[in-house]
Amino acid sequence: MSNEEIVMKTFKEAGIALSAGDVAEISGLDKKEVDKIIKKLKKEEKLDSPKRCYYVPK
Repeated sequence: MSNEEIVMKTFKEAGIALSAGDVAEISGLDKKEVDKIIKKLKKEEKLDSPKRCYYVPK
């Protein structure tokens, strides 16, 4: 499973808006890596941001 898939899975399983730090803590990935993946997923419109620095899957 790629890091991108791990991040999306973490968001979907949480069911609430998460920050990059939350995702890194839950998934065990490095926060810098999570930041890059979130930026990419947001650009691809796979994530939505209900409030600043928090994200949910679309």
